[in-house]
Amino acid sequence: MKKTIKRVLVLVVCVAMVFAMAACSKKEDSSNSGESTTDATSTESTGAEEKGEGVMTYAEYAAAALDSEVTIEAYVQAKQSWWEDKATVYAQDADGAYFLYNMACSEEDYEKLVEGQKIKVTGYKAEWSGEVEIIDATFEVLDGNWIAEPEDVTALLGKDELIDHQNKKVSFTGMTVEPKKDADGNDVAFLYSWDGSGSQGDDLYFDVSKDGATYTFTVESYLCGADTDVYKAVEGLSVGDTIDMEGFLYWYEGVNPHITAIK
Repeated sequence: MKKTIKRVLVLVVCVAMVFAMAACSKKEDSSNSGESTTDATSTESTGAEEKGEGVMTYAEYAAAALDSEVTIEAYVQAKQSWWEDKATVYAQDADGAYFLYNMACSEEDYEKLVEGQKIKVTGYKAEWSGEVEIIDATFEVLDGNWIAEPEDVTALLGKDELIDHQNKKVSFTGMTVEPKKDADGNDVAFLYSWDGSGSQGDDLYFDVSKDGATYTFTVESYLCGADTDVYKAVEGLSVGDTIDMEGFLYWYEGVNPHITAIK
């Protein structure tokens, strides 16, 4: 009787060891194959997530008719301005970007719109000189934080698909500074205001080229004023300089990026 019990116990132990070894083997195979046990869809790392009830995906927003009401959820990437309880903001999610123009916003709430802050916005889709934006909007602050990495769109300059990235945080590499003409007809690297009629503190306009084509880029003074590094960097440019840039893919009668960093 004791031998029978002992054999049963030995058999149980052996079976347990087999299952344990199989479990270890499975764990090692998973580790060796590069599989991760962490959740890769966290909004902290990718910005991708389920939209709330009644909230459009970016594809639905892009397909919506002009003047129609839209509701989106996105993450603040930059604040351009606040004036008379209205804020202008660049926002983005994992699939696309939004320009929120003159959104209703108290000065107190404007302070909450820090880079990365998730918000829900309801307003109307509009277009002005090619720039698609959300106007007459209200917003609420949500839990969540995500900051987009700039997407290099240099290779898309001059191509129709560039507009599909409108308002995104983007980068441009290996661009050459081209001359602009000042009021006296002299070649200069930049102008204060689009026609050179401005002064320090106004928007900066400068031309850059790639593969034989020239484009006009802007430092929007509301977004990056005269005391910012990028404003000073443009003032220090020389014709012929080769530069890399980051900014937002704004549109005005064609591509007109708002640049926020230069090196």
